[in-house]
Amino acid sequence: MVSHNLEGLEPILAALSTMQANVERSQKSQAHEYLEKFQKSPEAWTKTHSLLSSPDAITEAKLFAATTLKGKITYDLDQLPRESLPSLRDSVLALLKSYREGPRPIRTQLCVCLAHLAIQLLEWKDVLGHVGSTLGSGAGDCILEFLKILPEEVTEGRKISLSEEELTTRTKELMEDNASQVLGLLNQYANSSSAAAVNPRLFECISSWLREIPAADVVNSSLFDAIINGISNDASFDAAVDCMCTILRDTREVDEYMEVIQIIYPRILSLRPRIAESAGFGDLDTYKGITRIFAEAGEAWVVMIARLPAEFRGLVESVLECCARDQDRDAIALTFLFWYEMKQIITLDKYKQARIEYADIFGKLVDVMIKHLEYPTPDSANEADLFDGDREQEEKFREFRHQMGDVLKDCCDVITVTECLGKAFNRIQRWVSTYGSQATSTSVPHWQELEAPLFSMRAMGGMVSPEESVVLRQVIPLIVQIPDHEKLRFQAIMALGRYTDWTAQHPEFLQPQLQFVIAGFSHSSKEVVRAAALAFKFFGTDCRKLLEGSVTELHSFYESVLDNLSPDSQEEITEGVACIISAQALDKVQNMFKMYCDPVIKRMMSCANQAKTAQDDGPRLAVAGYIQLLTVFVQNIQPYVAPQEDNPAVGYCQEILPVLSAIAENFTSSTPILERVCRCWRYMVLSYRTAILPLLPTLAQQLASGFENSRQGCFLWATDSVLREFAIGAEYVDPSTSQAIYSFFEQQAFAFLRIMNDLPAEDLPDVIEDFFRLLIDALIYYHQQLLLSPVCQHILSAAVSALTLQQEAPLLAALHFLRDLLSYGTEHPNSSNFDSQDSGQAPRYSPQLQQAVKQMVASQGEPLVQRVMTGMMFSFPRDCIQDASGVLLSLFEILPLQSGVWVKETIGMLPAGSIRAGETDRLMNAVGMKVDAGDLRRVRVLLQDFTTSYRRRNVAPRDGLGRLEATRFRFNG
Repeated sequence: MVSHNLEGLEPILAALSTMQANVERSQKSQAHEYLEKFQKSPEAWTKTHSLLSSPDAITEAKLFAATTLKGKITYDLDQLPRESLPSLRDSVLALLKSYREGPRPIRTQLCVCLAHLAIQLLEWKDVLGHVGSTLGSGAGDCILEFLKILPEEVTEGRKISLSEEELTTRTKELMEDNASQVLGLLNQYANSSSAAAVNPRLFECISSWLREIPAADVVNSSLFDAIINGISNDASFDAAVDCMCTILRDTREVDEYMEVIQIIYPRILSLRPRIAESAGFGDLDTYKGITRIFAEAGEAWVVMIARLPAEFRGLVESVLECCARDQDRDAIALTFLFWYEMKQIITLDKYKQARIEYADIFGKLVDVMIKHLEYPTPDSANEADLFDGDREQEEKFREFRHQMGDVLKDCCDVITVTECLGKAFNRIQRWVSTYGSQATSTSVPHWQELEAPLFSMRAMGGMVSPEESVVLRQVIPLIVQIPDHEKLRFQAIMALGRYTDWTAQHPEFLQPQLQFVIAGFSHSSKEVVRAAALAFKFFGTDCRKLLEGSVTELHSFYESVLDNLSPDSQEEITEGVACIISAQALDKVQNMFKMYCDPVIKRMMSCANQAKTAQDDGPRLAVAGYIQLLTVFVQNIQPYVAPQEDNPAVGYCQEILPVLSAIAENFTSSTPILERVCRCWRYMVLSYRTAILPLLPTLAQQLASGFENSRQGCFLWATDSVLREFAIGAEYVDPSTSQAIYSFFEQQAFAFLRIMNDLPAEDLPDVIEDFFRLLIDALIYYHQQLLLSPVCQHILSAAVSALTLQQEAPLLAALHFLRDLLSYGTEHPNSSNFDSQDSGQAPRYSPQLQQAVKQMVASQGEPLVQRVMTGMMFSFPRDCIQDASGVLLSLFEILPLQSGVWVKETIGMLPAGSIRAGETDRLMNAVGMKVDAGDLRRVRVLLQDFTTSYRRRNVAPRDGLGRLEATRFRFNG
């Protein structure tokens, strides 16, 4: 039986119950739809009050009511007569008073309601006094929460429907004019009792008002003592730490806040004993909080640390101590930004003395970081599970290792790479002298102490100069002799892979390293094999000249291991041998290319024959994988050839082009295969550029027929590379060739338009994305031909139809194309082509192109405005809104008056009742004023704010958008 107090609220309660019950998804969807409509309805004003006032309603229902009321006040305040707003304020205050003791989530929502009312009720002047007197002296926490929320909501004022001028004035009234009063109130409250002085709500309130109250005023008041004391109180610790960190961030302008820093600094240093104390007790929360304070202080005062190294050394030592005592590695990440920023400033010549004085601290930091890099010793004897089954902790440790590696790089900049490498080398030497003789093929004692410095060497590899001549000569012979332990072997191979640039300058060290890496391919661990493939890639890339004579022997090795590797490792080892082939003499390149690739093609064709009858995707994926290996060869075999000479690599590409064409023709429904084929063709163009010209007719024919037959966007992606490389004005490209390429592009465009005529846009998102990305380049390189071509009208229609999609990627591609297209209707087109006589000036402006675009806009501007605004109000993802409003801006730049008419007509087609009374007139009046003033960018802001507000207040009707419903794209060409 429903209580008398809940009469009329049964449907709401039933829907809420359904949302929390274990029922079918369809029932939950219906309940969600009902509640969503209720929240936007006028009756929600009274029913939310009824729910909040009812003693019989459950807490969940009351929280829903409070949340709904917040939304109504934020977005739907105009549903109420203006003269009723004071009554609404009083009723919200009454509700807040009744919930002043909680539940806190409801109280918080009501505080937000009151804050939003305070912002919008411009005639309400004495906000703080009125709220305080109504809630009474016993509502300390409630008043503090309102005071905390008010600045937060004022700074988010863009979602409030006030003009910029009104919002600016109201912000001053609520914040700036009340700052001193709030500071006094908080001081008074903090001094009222010992409990009040450590109330977490007090510190949250201070943090919030530090947006307006200067940090100096807080530090020079009794509130600062309260904050320090709060850090020593368990209940208020987190809030006090947050407050202290907010103050520290406010003192970043160290010259301005020097006197304040002198007050804060000794108080912070007094917290240093708590580092050891909290670490000793295992109090992780306290340890992290104290670490955060020291790290934030270091970040804020890093300039002072560099200027006055003697005075601020204690702070840096405190941060180092936080790192050193963090045995569980839970707090150390809080210090990483500080070490980076300190490195950035003390490596400047201006602060050379500070770099010298802090060198010992950075030396200790290297030791601390290498120690933290050690894997844990498991509680059990099972070394296969170092984290005792805690996979989350294992993943966290792996991530932290790379972050700590970044800190080691910072140390290299401060105290030189040689010194940092020396510390890692000393640890390796220490392990070898202590435990090396005890290591066997089955047991390696304390391997963690050897693996950590190996990882550190890997991390610091990018910092080492090829000319380093002290440490690497000693450490590399040690690395290639480390015991055969999985993690040691993995880390050693990865470390060697980071020093291939150095090895290229020291060839006497190459063979032992290469043999060590090649031996890794035979290891039982997949991780070691993966590391060996990656390292081999780096050796092939950086030491290609040294390995030039070994290309034939390496072919036998390549063939022997290829089929045993994962796809990623296959690509890596292939890249390594391809780079070595690229270093061959020109007369050998084609033969070497053929020697390595023919066996790959043989494997590919064997899998292709199996794929024709296979029931699963395995053989087809294998074909795609082998095509990818061919692409890797094409990407990396790029011998230097004079522009007018034949490229030997192109000779082999000419041999394999028919094979790839046959594969594409026989697998028109296999996306992985077609994408890999197109990728290979694309890199033939990118790698060999104009040298590919002999293949161009066949390649263009294959791209055209492939797209027509498969309707896959990858053919357009490959077409784009041809379009760019052979554009008008490109070096060594004949004008007739460029014109032929444009004709080929138009052929692809007509094919796309026919496909879009046959299928709805929602079935073609990937193709649409690839097409409009192709068009963006076509506009850059062939805008003169494209904009004056009859096909452009149809392309614009297709772009309008594409705006019905809801996926972000194709929408962004279409919107970017539209913005580029429309720019040619203005005096500042988006073009990268420059007049040869005015190189470096703005892109050329063409009245002929401007007129062509204006004619297209005049004929299709109305549906374009409808689709853009409909998307902004109902369906576009958030990241598309800026580009959508940019399209509207361009339309107003081209045809300002007509665009205003189209906007008004579009708003007039919205579902009945979804627009507030007088809203359209207010918007159009404001738009007209900005158009007359020539302030078109403000028009963009007005339209964007209108559509955002509309979207928050309305849901797309389930029965369609009526007159705004999109029509299908049609093309008869």
